[in-house]
Amino acid sequence: MTTKANLLAFSIDCADPRALAAFYHEVTGMEITYAEDEYAALTDGTVSIYFGRVADRKPVVWPSPDKQFHLDFRVPDMERAAEEYVALGATRPEFQPGITEEGTRWIVLQDPQGHLFCLCPLQS
Repeated sequence: MTTKANLLAFSIDCADPRALAAFYHEVTGMEITYAEDEYAALTDGTVSIYFGRVADRKPVVWPSPDKQFHLDFRVPDMERAAEEYVALGATRPEFQPGITEEGTRWIVLQDPQGHLFCLCPLQS
C-alpha cells in the first residue's frame, strides 16, 4: 500500500513574492504569515501557498502549451469576483474556454505576475 500524503503547500515561482502574497491575500483572505523580498507565505491554517523569488521568470502566454499549472477558486459570483480581482491587478485574457453559448462555466484570469487562475461557481 502506498503511503498517503497530505498537501502542505503549493509553491509559486515569481518575481516579487511580497506583492504576489498581498494579491492572493486579497483574493483568498488567507493570512500572510511571512513576507520578504525572497519569500512569502499565506495560510488558511491547513494549506499554504508559498511564493519564491525567481528574478528572470517569464509569464506564459495564454493560451499556450507552456502553462504548467493554474489555481481554481470557487466564488459566489464569478463576474463580480473577476471585476474585483482585475481592480487588484489581475488581467482577463481574451481567450475564455469556459464561456460558451450555454453560459459561463469558469473564468480565466492572470494574476499581476502572469500566473493563470480560474474562478469557478460555488455549484457546478
